[in-house]
This record gives sequence, C-alpha cells and structure tokens, in this order.
Amino acid sequence: MNETDARIGRPVTAAHTTTTMKIVINALSARQGGGQTYLKNLLAHLPAEPGLEILVYAPTTLALPQDARIRRGTPTFPTENPLLRSVWEKLWLPRILRRERADLLFCPGGLISTPTPPGCRTVTMFRNMIPFDDRARRSVPFGLQRARNWLLKHLMLSSMARADLTIFISQFARGVIESLTPLRAAVTIPHGINARFRTQGQPLARPPRLPPGKVLLYVSKFDGYKHQFEVVQGYARLPRALQEEYTLVLVGETDHPDAQRVADLIPKLPRPDGVVVLGPVDYADLPAYYHHASAIVFASSCENCPNILLEGLASGRPMISSD
Repeated sequence: MNETDARIGRPVTAAHTTTTMKIVINALSARQGGGQTYLKNLLAHLPAEPGLEILVYAPTTLALPQDARIRRGTPTFPTENPLLRSVWEKLWLPRILRRERADLLFCPGGLISTPTPPGCRTVTMFRNMIPFDDRARRSVPFGLQRARNWLLKHLMLSSMARADLTIFISQFARGVIESLTPLRAAVTIPHGINARFRTQGQPLARPPRLPPGKVLLYVSKFDGYKHQFEVVQGYARLPRALQEEYTLVLVGETDHPDAQRVADLIPKLPRPDGVVVLGPVDYADLPAYYHHASAIVFASSCENCPNILLEGLASGRPMISSD
C-alpha cells in the first residue's frame, strides 16, 4: 500500500501507515471472464494492514473472500445496463465516496466517470485491448458494437489521462497507451498465476463433464477475436486418425453469436461428436480441466496479459497458441 501511495502522490509517513485507508472499488462492469479472475486474486492477497477498509461494488456472481476488511456494496439503482450504470457512477457513487470518506476510488474496468470529492485519489487499470486493436475493431460488423468500441477507446484514454495512477498488466499495453496520451503516473504489474493451477504431478480427479480419452482444451469465452469457429474448422482438417484420437473441448461463456455459429457448424463436421461445447466452468474447477487435457489451445488474436494463457502454461500441458 505504501508504494501505491507514493506513486499517486500521497506522502508516505509512519503516521499514515497506522491510520485507516478507505478504498472503494467500482467493479460493476466485471461481469465475467478475466475481470472477475483479476479481482478474486487481488482481494485474496491483500497486504496485512489492519487499517485497510475496502467497499466493493461488483456483480453478485463475484464471490468475495471472507475478510473482515472487505464489504460488499449493492446499488439500489439498476446497473446491469451500461448506460444506467454510468448514471449511477455519476450521481450516486460520488455521494457514497463522501459518506465513506474514501481515500481512493479504484476502477479496474478502465473507465472513471465519477466526480470524486477532495482528497479522494483515483486509480484505474488497462485490461481491454479490443478498442485499441484496429484489426480486432474492423472484424466487428458495422453497428452498435463497433461504435461502442470506438467510444470506449476515447473514454478509456480520457480516464487514464485523468487518473492519479494507471496500472498496466503488460509492457506491450503500456507502450500502446503512452504513445497515445500522457499519463500522470503509471506502473506495470503483470498478472500472477494462482498456485492452484500448478498441478503437474498432483493426483487431481478428472472432471465428470470432461469427455473420456484424450482432449484438446480451449478455455475462453466465445467471441470473434477468440476464434473458436476457426479452431473448429482447423480441427475438422486434421487427419481422421487424429480426430478419432482427440476430442476438442470448448469451455467458456456462450453468450456471443459465434457460439451459435459453432453450434451450427458441428453437425456438418466429418466427426460431429469430436467437438464438445461445455459452456462455462467454475473458476475453482478449471485446474482439473487443464490438468487432464492432452494439449491446450489458445487462439485469441487480441490480448493484453491473458490469465488463460498463463494458467495453461502453469499446468505444464503442451500449449498451441497464436502469436
């Protein structure tokens, strides 16, 4: 905490280290995937400071650790819709910051739209590369989603330029942003790897949902830039003997149109039962899936510092990855 304080301009003194530090985290946009993984691991590894108080606003699907210093905040205003969430951030969250006498507002989603009271610092981080990847943006059809990515790019740049501190998870991403806008302060903190994924040599039970035999595993939410459709097409081009030896298993949220494209493609494959779409799997269960895979696929073409790739590497399985 002391290092962070210094980076955002707060004088670090012996007296300050014994006083209460009140942090409000606005993570309502972390509805699935890496955003939730990041917060789970962050909150599970807080520094041992008794004066730390953290109020977390996050989706109910995010389980918070049992820590007396952490409280969950629940908006009384609907925040599932991004536009309504923005209204809450501009009108309700400032009142919460004043009521809590917050020292710091942390917005891990990359956007800060909240006016903060005097003395309350702001910290954000950069995780979403899609708005800054021209090829990924062009792959999105004309319409609301493409316009949203264009708008996100400009809002995120503005937020990072105004924040007291911006956290980057890779030097690559930091270089992209620093070439576009000046920052008040920045730090690069790459993702760590949860020890539970280092399973090589451990006797983990095979998940009951995993098909028998050898498995090629791809863990990622369905999206155009994740290329599950192309992975299935590639699997269909393997020699018949390899298709009969290995089953391709896709794990991840299926709320993207590409999930339906894959579902429509599977019956047309030479071996339809060779591709299995499992849908989402609980984060706590993922180590066993990696552990029992013969090889892991990661075909995404736009990433910052992907947890999935690191977790697959930690499991000790062979990795087939895009560059």
